[in-house]
Amino acid sequence: MKVLVVDDDLALSDVIAFTLRRAGFEVLNAYDGQSGYERWLADSPDIMVLDIKLPVIDGLTLCKQIRAQSSTPIIILSVQGADEDVVHGLDVGADDYLAKPFSPAQLVARIRAVLRRAGMTPVSDSLTASDLTLDLSRREVKHASQRDPTPLTGLEARLLEVLMLNKGQVLPIETLISHVWGVDGGDRVMLKQLVHRLRQKIDRDFASTNASASYIENVPGVGYALVQRSARNSE
Repeated sequence: MKVLVVDDDLALSDVIAFTLRRAGFEVLNAYDGQSGYERWLADSPDIMVLDIKLPVIDGLTLCKQIRAQSSTPIIILSVQGADEDVVHGLDVGADDYLAKPFSPAQLVARIRAVLRRAGMTPVSDSLTASDLTLDLSRREVKHASQRDPTPLTGLEARLLEVLMLNKGQVLPIETLISHVWGVDGGDRVMLKQLVHRLRQKIDRDFASTNASASYIENVPGVGYALVQRSARNSE
């Protein structure tokens, strides 16, 4: 599926594009409202990710312009995160509104959710990293050596999703909390407990041979990362 990202922040656009491609999407880029509109006409993307403060044509105007012609799903990105800003963005036709700063993995999850609501099947509801395959629709994880998958809770699946999307990268604690519970929905103690429960599920088949190894690495004072299974110490 094609995602058109319209944002004049080149660095952020590159990060978004990298994350979306890793999640299996084809990414198109535009850096001002006029070129975004022209790209939308020419390439017929399945969904748009649209900044508000754009050169030439601003994002809200572009959103209204496209919505008058099409039902293409649109997610607005903006540093303006007040309630009235979100309401206005949804009123002009956006399907979702994500305030900056945000985690790229959270954007992936929002895109998948918007596509499902629009009756469009995302590229894949499965992610693979470090010998693990996560089926998001079934909330199941399976190691390459396993015959049967292991069921996960919704929170466990969201945590594993963001870790797999950013494999090898240490994600800050606050980023993980925001992705799993939303803003102000969780805390460090809850995250630590969730990590412990997820570790028990994805590491347990190997506990007898290497009890100290874990797929989820803790970097004290920073956060957590999904790593290739090895003799790494967990908490």
